[in-house]
Amino acid sequence: MAPELLDTSLLDLIAPVWFALCWLGYTWYADGERPRPNLTRVMHAYRTVWAQQMLGRDNRMVDTQIIANLMRSASFFASTAMFIIAGLIAVLGAREQAMAVLAELPIAQASPAPLWDAKVLLLIVLFVYAFFKFTWAFRQYNYCLVLVGCAPAPDHLTAASAGIAERLARIATSTGRHFNRGIRAFYFGLAALSWFIHPLLFMALTVWVVLVLYRREFRSRLLRMLTMTGEEERAMLRRRP
Repeated sequence: MAPELLDTSLLDLIAPVWFALCWLGYTWYADGERPRPNLTRVMHAYRTVWAQQMLGRDNRMVDTQIIANLMRSASFFASTAMFIIAGLIAVLGAREQAMAVLAELPIAQASPAPLWDAKVLLLIVLFVYAFFKFTWAFRQYNYCLVLVGCAPAPDHLTAASAGIAERLARIATSTGRHFNRGIRAFYFGLAALSWFIHPLLFMALTVWVVLVLYRREFRSRLLRMLTMTGEEERAMLRRRP
């Protein structure tokens, strides 16, 4: 066997392992307790304020509309994941035609049929995972609506009412975490598409996805705006032309 084929085969074995390590490692880092704030932790504080404000409102239609809009987002991505899964299953049944189309790309690396099927199956697993995350987020939003509905009227609040607001904030944060993991699966799924071209490109784009996610969750301008004080916000506005 030619040395190039040996190297390529080894890269095709290393690439999915590298992919799994990057995905699992970033999930462990981002969702764990870290001294540095991220969007999930900061938004939990805002969700807590929202839940407390909800208790003081006579008409809670605003709160139910907020949750309903979030449910629509989860439903949209769950439906999208199902369409993608159906398309990938169709690709498995039309392997020869799909491989012929890809072979026309000058930079694409040819793959044996079992490896091709493994690449498609990896994508199916990713989007099945995303589907479960989005549907679980959708269900948890239903539970948030139940908590809004069982909250007493403002003139009948008791010491136990604060517990309802706290539970609502916790469930909303848990829901956001599962939704976020589903979105990450979409990001990593886009990186996994490059495995059909070359395993080195697959590994490089996996790292790129991790860097993009890290910047958005830990170093984005949005995070700075959510955590800055009023004086810092006014100073930023003054610096604008």
